Amino acid sequence: MIKLIVLDVDGTLTDGKITYSNSGEETKSFDVADGLAIAVWTKKFGNKAAIITGRKSDIVEKRAKELQITHLHQGIKNKQEVLEKILEEEGIDWSEVAAIGDDLNDYHMLKKAGLSFTPANGSHYIKDIVNVVCKNKGGEGAVREMMEYIYKEDGLEEDFLNAWI
Repeated sequence: MIKLIVLDVDGTLTDGKITYSNSGEETKSFDVADGLAIAVWTKKFGNKAAIITGRKSDIVEKRAKELQITHLHQGIKNKQEVLEKILEEEGIDWSEVAAIGDDLNDYHMLKKAGLSFTPANGSHYIKDIVNVVCKNKGGEGAVREMMEYIYKEDGLEEDFLNAWI
């Protein structure tokens, strides 16, 4: 049974594009369907979630707060090391972790997670090591696909559906 979901941001929760306005402000777009599935996990079911990302952004902090994501770590070079600290703090085993990432900086974390995912447009190096390659691309429902997979595998699909219908 999964107790913690771990999310990369660029290329996973977003399409991986980094857009700057004329004033230098960075913008990102998030898929609302991803957010709905995460919100059920955190807000309705009271489960743990983490964002571990290599970049830093106020936008990501805002999104994490909206979704009540317990652990937010930005500007991280070694994602596995940070995740190990979270697991120790929460008393969670690697086998109880589901993680999604799309590129080489996610490699070691994904390799150790009990259940690992990558979007359809993830690196082929990552596709070779994960449990599930999503049909959807990053920022276009890949995280929603991951969450629905977890809900189904952990026997929570009916509870997920009942949370909204």
